Amino acid sequence: MQDRFLVTGGAGYVGSHLVALLAERGAKVVVLDNLRQGHRAAVPAGVRLIEGDASNVEALDAVLAEGPWTAVFHFAALSLVGESMRDPMRYLLENAAGGMRLIDACVRHNLKKFILSSTANLFGEPERVPIDEAARIDPSSPYGESKLMIERTLRWADQVHGLRSACLRYFNAAGADPNGVLGEDHDPETHLIPLVIDAALGRSGAITVFGTDYPTADGTCVRDYVHVTDLGEAHLCALGQLDRQSVTYNLGNGSGHSVRDVIASVERVLGRPVSLRFGERRPGDPAALVASSALIRAETGWTPRYAALDAIVASAAAWRVAHPNGYGDRAPAERAPTVLADRPALPDRTAA
Repeated sequence: MQDRFLVTGGAGYVGSHLVALLAERGAKVVVLDNLRQGHRAAVPAGVRLIEGDASNVEALDAVLAEGPWTAVFHFAALSLVGESMRDPMRYLLENAAGGMRLIDACVRHNLKKFILSSTANLFGEPERVPIDEAARIDPSSPYGESKLMIERTLRWADQVHGLRSACLRYFNAAGADPNGVLGEDHDPETHLIPLVIDAALGRSGAITVFGTDYPTADGTCVRDYVHVTDLGEAHLCALGQLDRQSVTYNLGNGSGHSVRDVIASVERVLGRPVSLRFGERRPGDPAALVASSALIRAETGWTPRYAALDAIVASAAAWRVAHPNGYGDRAPAERAPTVLADRPALPDRTAA
């Protein structure tokens, strides 16, 4: 039987890259997205897009009734940490309560596999780096808290109803589809790499470096950047584990790069200088957040293909140069032909 997947938030940044991988492997994919942060043009041709809210019970029941489904991938969420600090109830209601409604709908429709887009924001100020799955959980924002609430709901859904789940805790998703079709288009843009690229291209002013006195090699914050296509591959690896049990994985490259490292990489890749200004530390910014992804590597063999910072930056820069207005008003584009011989096949499994 052909694999069939529902992907909530599949028109967004990470979700669209996962949808593309699924479609390339011959799976049938349905995207449910309200398009507040996603883009219709990010959904590959041939993939059905339902414009709707992933927390709407009637919409969920209607699409899930079209089963059987192999699994649900849940990306749909508000995701701005700073905004969540200003409006915590919105994040708790939309993310946590919305996720719970989706999980409840999956249980009612007898789905057996669920993959959650979670976050490294669960760990707050880490006690040790790199951060593994056993690290102390202490969300540093209502955004992180909302993801933790969904993770705990999934634990009970597994224990009581047999809904197996993979909770994938991203560190810093970055880069763009190597085929050049998909990329990062947020409004507002808050991620460091696209902001520095735009500064180098003269599309914005100077980049503010918040804090130069951290206990790191060059005094600026260190983060773990993982290519968005590698994240998509990790979802497929995690899916294969659900035939045995529920899993939780931290997803990163396992190496950190400072703010100054990112700026230097952009300057190398584009051959242009980046104007800087320096500010005080931002409250709540840890000195270093670096993942230990040893568990998913050991259990599934997942290895990032685009681990080098310059490779990540180059893919992001290529997309932003080619698409100065992001997705704009483009219609869904046919994806460039892709050689799949070296890509792992979807793991064998029966439909839910």
